[in-house]
Amino acid sequence: MNVLVGYATAHGSTRGIAERLAAGLREAGLTAEARSVETVDDVSGYDAFVLGSAVHGQTWLDPAKDFVRAHADVLGTRPVWLFSVGMPAALRGPWKRMADKEIPVIVASLPGDPAYREHRLFSGVVAREQLPATGRVLFHLVGGRFGDYRDWAAVDAWAAAIAAELAHR
Repeated sequence: MNVLVGYATAHGSTRGIAERLAAGLREAGLTAEARSVETVDDVSGYDAFVLGSAVHGQTWLDPAKDFVRAHADVLGTRPVWLFSVGMPAALRGPWKRMADKEIPVIVASLPGDPAYREHRLFSGVVAREQLPATGRVLFHLVGGRFGDYRDWAAVDAWAAAIAAELAHR
């Protein structure tokens, strides 16, 4: 089973999650590689896909959406999992509780109606220098905290679950 863990990243935390997912799939005995979707031309050699993107404005980055659009015919015939990387763990109070409501908005923003097994929203890295001055002020006003919020145990568990599902195909 050859799996593409394709990603679009803005500052690198989505790439880190994709690489960890691919490593977990390989540890389970699958052939898996993490690649930026911008470097993938031919998807015909992959048996399954785990696709993810950083989320900006409650939507995937354009390269990830373009990839889904360009390869919809193949993606529709193979198992697909989706993941998004945002900042729910960096938020507090009511903003943090609203994070789960973001998932349907993210998925609805994808082109077409992609068939997928599961979607996960992971937290990424939120660094001060990633935001403009106004963004830093707004982030602070809503109780945001800068830092690395990637939950590696959750990423590893999801990779193991995907591998187990693929093993039963």
